[in-house]
Amino acid sequence: MNNTQKIAAVAAMSTLGMMMANGANAVPDQPKNWEKCAGIAKAGKNDCGALDGSHGCAGQAKIDNSDNEWVYVHEGSCEKIVGGVVKKVKPAKA
Repeated sequence: MNNTQKIAAVAAMSTLGMMMANGANAVPDQPKNWEKCAGIAKAGKNDCGALDGSHGCAGQAKIDNSDNEWVYVHEGSCEKIVGGVVKKVKPAKA
């Protein structure tokens, strides 16, 4: 490792240390509630059974953004997503 590489490594570690000390990499708080948000799930990425009962398991959505497929999002997030429709709110696990 040459001097330039050593200086760059020290600078990177110093920056990382300052970011961590300032909370820049802090994990967000656990949401208090989740929303069942329909109309935004990608094919194969739904969280559970279809709203119309066409299947009963996660990962079985056939098309993107179907009105019958849903995913859980933090409460208050669904309506901010284009095409998102809140179907039910569920308390988060403690």
